[in-house]
Amino acid sequence: MPELLLELFSEEIPARLQRRAAEDLKKSVTDALVEKGLVYESAGAFATPRRLALTVTGLPAASPDTREERKGPKVGAPQQALDGFLRAAGLSSIDQATVQSDEKKGDFYVAVIEKKGAPAIEILRDILPATVKSFPWGKPMRWGTGRLEWVRPLRAITATFGPEGEEPDVIEFELGTVTSGNTTYGHRFMAPDAIKVRRFDDYVQALEKARVVLDIDRRKQIIRTDAEQLAFAQGLDLIVDEGLLEEVAGLVEWPVVMMGSFDEAFLKVPEEAIIATIRANQKCFCLRDASTGKLANKFILTSNLIAEDDGKTIVAGNERVIRARLSDAKFFYETDLETPLLDNLPKLEDVVFHAKLGTQAARVARIEKLAAEIAPLVGADVEDAKRAAKLSKADLPTGMVGEFPELQGLMGRYYALAQGEKPEVATAIEEHYKPLGPSDRVPTEPVSIAVALADKLDILTGFWSIDEKPTGSKDPYALRRAALGVIRLIVDNRLRLALGRFVSDVDLLSFFHDRLKVSLRDSGTRHDLVDAVISSDSDDILQIVSRVNALGSLLAAEDGKALLAGYKRAANILTAEEKKDGRAYADPIDAARLSTPEEQSLAAAIARARTDVIARLENDDYAGAISVLASLRTPVDAFFESVLVNDPDPAIRANRLNLLASLRDTMHLVADFGKVAG
Repeated sequence: MPELLLELFSEEIPARLQRRAAEDLKKSVTDALVEKGLVYESAGAFATPRRLALTVTGLPAASPDTREERKGPKVGAPQQALDGFLRAAGLSSIDQATVQSDEKKGDFYVAVIEKKGAPAIEILRDILPATVKSFPWGKPMRWGTGRLEWVRPLRAITATFGPEGEEPDVIEFELGTVTSGNTTYGHRFMAPDAIKVRRFDDYVQALEKARVVLDIDRRKQIIRTDAEQLAFAQGLDLIVDEGLLEEVAGLVEWPVVMMGSFDEAFLKVPEEAIIATIRANQKCFCLRDASTGKLANKFILTSNLIAEDDGKTIVAGNERVIRARLSDAKFFYETDLETPLLDNLPKLEDVVFHAKLGTQAARVARIEKLAAEIAPLVGADVEDAKRAAKLSKADLPTGMVGEFPELQGLMGRYYALAQGEKPEVATAIEEHYKPLGPSDRVPTEPVSIAVALADKLDILTGFWSIDEKPTGSKDPYALRRAALGVIRLIVDNRLRLALGRFVSDVDLLSFFHDRLKVSLRDSGTRHDLVDAVISSDSDDILQIVSRVNALGSLLAAEDGKALLAGYKRAANILTAEEKKDGRAYADPIDAARLSTPEEQSLAAAIARARTDVIARLENDDYAGAISVLASLRTPVDAFFESVLVNDPDPAIRANRLNLLASLRDTMHLVADFGKVAG
């Protein structure tokens, strides 16, 4: 079957956009193909710095013929309705429609619309230029006098279509001044000449000969493997950085890996600063000594060409730039060390955190106060927590953090230790930002926990107080991340912390509930179980999680499943009868009217269970309360097997409904089982 080959050849596409752009190209084209009736076997998308490429295999030569019956108005309908039907169906006269009958609706018109399939190449001639014109680049650009927009100037288009073993046809179309053809180009420097291609297989081979590796994942693997081998030969380990690897693979079409070095004197600078400097400025990888684990004074660079001098000039150029950048980092570090962190605090009075929430200095004061309140609740020393909170933002005015904002907190720890602060205080300065995401480490030291919670709670309560809340997908202040951070700090450290003490806004507490549901759902927990145990005033995150887990264990067992079924049956009966009677059933059970052994047994079991559940909940033994409910399974089953709830005697009926209400209310002490699915 025929195959499509499409390549959009341009000036350099930003590395961060390439992978997404390749997937967008595949989705746009394949969606349009399917919409036109062209079902395909497989599709693959690829990207290099100068091209997006797409192959679609197993396409039919033409779209299928179609036949559609379109229902119209009733016979005898007004002329206006008939005219609208004719226009929609593409008919010139009502005589071209057929009449069908319906027993209920009578006679009505039906238009039979038959369309002949179109050659696939004609369909592609429409789809491909439309895809390019509507491509979802965030910030496209125009060039020259044309009106075509693309992320960078588009230089050539390769578009061929045809079956294997035959010469494919060029899908002819124009975009601005560029006309499609069967010509592409190799590496900008090592093989810049035009290359004629036919279909995907020979296209890939031709590019390889022209020093272009089409697949970004293969380029990543080449870089990683060659870098690890170079490092191994020197007794070093590569510091793997997946983000940097992705970026570098998007900067080169023919990766050539080399090793450079820098002066050992720079190793006196904190290694994180060295790594950040080399990564940010030269897109190079750092290395560790395999035997000691310490940072080595060598780095890995990736060139986009095979140099005639074996890369000596390229390596020397990178070494020269890195030497200059590390000199700056060393200067920043040594200068920062000369200024005590406390002396930086007045500078925070000139830094606005938010127009409505004041300066960073005001924020630090709030965090310090909060940390002092939280410290005793998490086992932290109050004075240490206050000291760490006071210094938590003191590294923001430093030269190193000004140059590399991602080092905030970390540099504060280095400076604090060098200036004689307690280790736990220094650690808290670094860790109070954590966790920054779902894969980030959660602090476990008490002082760090206290300051991290204070930092996040201040952000959340502050922005809620000025009505700046996340809306839809927009969350410019990362408030969802802050709430999830609070949740992870509490859950991972098994903290019994009542958020209501710090969160007075009901909407904010509800926001925590929503984030907790997201967190538990992501870990595989059923959302309905969260809804069942949570109430509008639930403020103990760990308690909620424990209850969800205990409820999940109950409902996973046969007793729990049967008990839930009994609850649902009781609740449904009560709902129906209360609606019919216009009253609620919540009166005490009349023991004298319990006429059967089964209802007597259930009443006694409910009474025992209620007393036991209340006692266990007062002792925070939720799992025990759950196990008590499980004991109700047998008497509930026996009751529904032998007892008719709607007894002819109104008094007995009412007493039995009160019995079911007692069962429902006792179970509601533990969870709202009405919100549990199943």
